[in-house]
Amino acid sequence: MYYKFSGFSQKLTGSGLASVYSPQGLRPGVPAEAPAMVFSTPTKLVSEAGPALEYLGANRVPDLQRLFQISDGTPVHLKRGVPDRLLYRTTMALTMGGALYCLVALYIAANPSKK
Repeated sequence: MYYKFSGFSQKLTGSGLASVYSPQGLRPGVPAEAPAMVFSTPTKLVSEAGPALEYLGANRVPDLQRLFQISDGTPVHLKRGVPDRLLYRTTMALTMGGALYCLVALYIAANPSKK
């Protein structure tokens, strides 16, 4: 015999196999119709793409691998020159500014003005 929790009596009650494995009226099975498309453009499955794959541009991975594997003493995060240096310095300036701002805010909160 199978048992199921009854929401009405708040106890375990005897039940049939179908209602035990389908609680609260949930029905097992596959929906009758396919769900609506979520994407704005139609997509292709890999099997539908055919032998020729479409790429958005040239493969730059080998060039970047050669660039990053050069052992010239430059850190990896600065290998690509001026843009990397600009991003690094901007990030460091914002980090230091944020830390300083936090310390000033803590100082102001710890020493309220006396009126």
